[in-house]
Amino acid sequence: MVIMSSLAGQMFVLQALIIVLLVAAGVAALALLARNDRFQAARARSLAAAESFAHAPGLPTVLRSPNPASVLQPLAEAARKTGNVDFIVVMNRDGIRYSSPRPERIGKKFIGTIGPSLAGHVTIESLQGPVGEEIQAVVPVMDGGRVVGMVASGLKMSKISGSADRLLPLLIAAGAGALALATAGTALVSRRLRRQTRGLGPAEMTRMYEHHDAVLHAVREGVVIVGDEGRVVLANDEARRLLALPPDVEGRQVDSLGLDPRTTELLLSRRDASDEVLPVGDRLLAVNNRSTDRHGGPPGSVATLRDSTELRALAGKAEAAQGRLRLLYEASVAVGTTLDVTRTAEELTEVAARWFADYVTVDLAESVLRGDEPPPGAYEEAPELRRVALSGTFTHPQYRVGEVYRYAPATPMATVFLSEQPVLVTDLPAASEWRAGDPERTRIVIEHGLHSLITVPLKARGVLMGVANFWRMRESPPLEEDDLTLAEELTARAAVCIDNARRFTREHTMAVTLQRSLLPRVLPEQTALDVAYRYLPARTGVGGDWFDVIPLPGCRVALVVGDVVGHGLHAAATMGRLRTAVQNFSTLDLPPDELLARLDDLVDRIDQDTATDADSDLETGPAQDQLTITGATCLYAIYDPTTGTCTMARAGHPPPVVVHPDGTVEFTELPAGPPLGVGGLPFEAVELRLPEGSSVVLYTDGLVEDRERDLDTGLEILGTTLAHPSRPPDETCDVVISTLQPDRRSDDITLLVARIHLMDPGRIAEWDVPSDPAAVAGARADVTRQLTDWGLAEQAFTTELILSELITNAIRYAPGPIKVRLLYDRTLICEVTDTSSTSPHLRYAADEDEGGRGLFLIAQLAERWGTRYFARGKVIWAEQAVT
Repeated sequence: MVIMSSLAGQMFVLQALIIVLLVAAGVAALALLARNDRFQAARARSLAAAESFAHAPGLPTVLRSPNPASVLQPLAEAARKTGNVDFIVVMNRDGIRYSSPRPERIGKKFIGTIGPSLAGHVTIESLQGPVGEEIQAVVPVMDGGRVVGMVASGLKMSKISGSADRLLPLLIAAGAGALALATAGTALVSRRLRRQTRGLGPAEMTRMYEHHDAVLHAVREGVVIVGDEGRVVLANDEARRLLALPPDVEGRQVDSLGLDPRTTELLLSRRDASDEVLPVGDRLLAVNNRSTDRHGGPPGSVATLRDSTELRALAGKAEAAQGRLRLLYEASVAVGTTLDVTRTAEELTEVAARWFADYVTVDLAESVLRGDEPPPGAYEEAPELRRVALSGTFTHPQYRVGEVYRYAPATPMATVFLSEQPVLVTDLPAASEWRAGDPERTRIVIEHGLHSLITVPLKARGVLMGVANFWRMRESPPLEEDDLTLAEELTARAAVCIDNARRFTREHTMAVTLQRSLLPRVLPEQTALDVAYRYLPARTGVGGDWFDVIPLPGCRVALVVGDVVGHGLHAAATMGRLRTAVQNFSTLDLPPDELLARLDDLVDRIDQDTATDADSDLETGPAQDQLTITGATCLYAIYDPTTGTCTMARAGHPPPVVVHPDGTVEFTELPAGPPLGVGGLPFEAVELRLPEGSSVVLYTDGLVEDRERDLDTGLEILGTTLAHPSRPPDETCDVVISTLQPDRRSDDITLLVARIHLMDPGRIAEWDVPSDPAAVAGARADVTRQLTDWGLAEQAFTTELILSELITNAIRYAPGPIKVRLLYDRTLICEVTDTSSTSPHLRYAADEDEGGRGLFLIAQLAERWGTRYFARGKVIWAEQAVT
């Protein structure tokens, strides 16, 4: 469709039409020639056959015989076949046939013209028969000058083939060849024209040239095309106006137009020029010149000219406006990339010093750096400020970063604080009030070439936080009123970012303070473990990680590490509730799996309470989502130094690591258990026996997993880092944190490293006591003897009383064997084990009661006492301070 509508397509159609017409004319001419050839051949053959038979000797005699048909019929048929004609008919003067190829027609009248033949002439005519056109000749039979009969011979023209029939296929083939050649030629022309006319038809090309002329002469930019011989090929109206060219400029030599020599040289040089400024009369023309033959075009050059006299002022204003927009865009991208107050102030100074001023400083109130709002009435006079950021070329800052100062009342900075309005000082040396109020500082400013200043308050959401100062030096133009608007806009955007950072600092500080108040501040004193820990909160918000080291009766120690899913104040508060719950459950001396089961019930109740609060009318909006608890994990371990065993259980928490004295690192095969709050599944505890010098490492998933490292890789790195048993726990914590801490910490990290110690067997004493009241005296003697060996003879009396009461209660209320154990650690611990699961209770005995005062007496003599249970009984213990 594109080809047919183009000029090449129209040429092709015209050529094809001419070829078709020529072929049709040739075919018509050949058809006429063929008809004429057939007619002449049929006439000659028919005439020859008729004349030959009519002039045959004896034919007149036969015609006068009584029965001429019987003689003439076979003779005529023989002659017909010999002459290769369709019929030979012999007839009398009346036209009655004596012979015929069809015998039934003998005796019938001949159809044809016989009048001329009766007069002695030969008649040749064309007749349209039932099977096509026929040519027949009628020849008279003469006898003595008299016509006695006639002979007619005829032939169908279809039986005659002429030379035209042989020429017709050749003619059609020639026409097809000519059409093919025309098609190929048109295709080549079409390709050429398509490249030159870009597929445009005549109408489109006409319209294009019309538009070209219209645009060329209407555009407000001069165009001059110079040919190879230095003659002007084209000059539009604007070029004629700018160069004052005559109307008949096309075709004239450039050097004959009377132009400025520089302009003439540029137009004739064909050299490339871009925005070259040439004076032409009272105008300054920006000229661009390019050669026209660089892409296969005709030799010459084309120059464009525009009047830059009026545009210079507009260009300056446009450039200034573009610079302001660029500055604001850069500020929107570069300022506020973090939620750090100091870094945000630094970003403001960096952007402004690069695009707007030579020297920029930001000063903030001390309370802003802490995340607080300045107190009401703080700006009745210029407050103390801290310089937090500066950038620029000023080599002698008035105040260094981190320095706290108070501006003099006459300074623009103090004025800004009191009025909360920006101040522009266009000429610093002439600012007499400022110089009088702070002469030393102003002297430094003037000597270093700072000549103008804009001071803008950093204020957002009604909170005045500080000031931003923009200075320019001697090399730069002074600051003006237009710059004041830009400085206000720039500072307003930065102030919002600083206020956001301040608010985040306040919230983060509150959350971190809450979290740290809920975590252990110091580790409790105990001798079973050497413990070191590290806790690192997330950079963007606190999480719910916690840990604990809880001393248990019998010199045992519980290690706890947990993680509440989520971040923020709610996660920290939930963590505090769970840590308190673990401490309370640990006082019941529960096994790890039972303690986790109770903690799981607690988390489930917390979820139910949260859901109830969310459904109530008191809590609506986005806070509902923040209150939803999605789970928590926990690992609880109890180490007993008297046996060297460690019993552990975990609820969805990463497995603990055991580092053996030989450097072997083992990730304990501890059943994972479901996270807390899931419910419905039991927890399993595993008991390990650890040699002296082993270390147990507990941690949260923030240590081994982040966005750039999966869990398996983190565990592998952790195992490699821990394979140094000679390091003390504190050094191990430092190495692990430095190795595994991610660059961008998005989750809390908790690490607890505990190196175990076995209790000296010489400080453990055990006896089996018969269930007989008489055995109490022997037990008391054994205790006294053991205490004397330990150098604790002064404790013997008190210990005897405590042990007597405990053994007596066991004998009275518990069947089966009784076992006594003394542990000499930081305190002296007395333990009595029996097979009863009944727990004794402290109470006040009445005056008439004979018993019930034993536990009361033990509570007065011992610092602590309690009961713990196991599968086949209980242990009642009492702990005394060692003097």
